[in-house]
Amino acid sequence: MRVTILSLFPEMFSGVFKESILKRAIQKDIIKVDIVNFRDFSTDKHKHVDDYAFGGGPGMLLSVEPIVKALQSIEGFETAWKILLTPQGTTFHQNTAKEYTKKDHIILICGHYEGFDERVRYFIDEEVSIGDYVLTGGEIAAMAIIDSVVRLLPDALGKKESFENDSFYDGTLECPQYTRPQEFMGYTVPEVLLSGNHQEIEKWRKEQALNRTKERRPDLLSKTDKKD
Repeated sequence: MRVTILSLFPEMFSGVFKESILKRAIQKDIIKVDIVNFRDFSTDKHKHVDDYAFGGGPGMLLSVEPIVKALQSIEGFETAWKILLTPQGTTFHQNTAKEYTKKDHIILICGHYEGFDERVRYFIDEEVSIGDYVLTGGEIAAMAIIDSVVRLLPDALGKKESFENDSFYDGTLECPQYTRPQEFMGYTVPEVLLSGNHQEIEKWRKEQALNRTKERRPDLLSKTDKKD
């Protein structure tokens, strides 16, 4: 998979791609990441990429021209899936991440300031938000989306089941998990997990995942029911 990021602050990504799963995915050629600073495509002598809004109002808007020129500079941008990161977009979910794994090339456009010139929307395929809150820019959202997608790609994790048992993957939260010591300050590991009976262990885990979801996130079960 190829991932291209359009950002005014490329250095924000320097640490993210040098650690953990994302680092290994790049080293194993599972993903190829490019970061484009769309300030480089400004026609302003001072390299400004924002301006005051027509009609007045607070804040500055990102101009359409440098963003579109940056997009057009990317090889294969016509067929890439172009994502505008904005609070006005549809909310990113685990199923969104699954859909993105089917794309050969995604482009993530990180906003800043008060927003975008509306005409940017004519050049993208989708608008996405990672939640109902406002960030300073789209860089953190881009990091979250990339991390969520990459862990689903073949060979990105050590074992296939590493993500299939994650919260949200099948519409429920993850079941309780335990490791050594078997007893800690009076708190013990459930006996079923020590039984060696894998069929009973799997049954227990599914029941616990369902119960935890009913208790903490019943809205997830409602979404699953609607899909069915």
